[in-house]
Amino acid sequence: MHKLLPMTQARHELTSLPELLAEEPGAVAVTRRGEPVLAILSWDLYESLLETLEVLSDDDLMKALRQSLKEADRGEMIPWEKVKAEMEP
Repeated sequence: MHKLLPMTQARHELTSLPELLAEEPGAVAVTRRGEPVLAILSWDLYESLLETLEVLSDDDLMKALRQSLKEADRGEMIPWEKVKAEMEP
């Protein structure tokens, strides 16, 4: 969910936007003449979006993820206790 903020109001409220985004996670859409022209978002959200785009653009990683999801749907999972035991020295 995002809040709409006219450009003139955004200019006046710029320094308080970090607190607003901390209270209401998401993005602020800055508008000009009623149309969104900018998005302001928290640094954490920005980094998570970049990370998601990186994962989505990695064909090998996405192929492995899709395969893992298919295996999980079929119930072909390894119990955590077994994984943990195999990782212990």
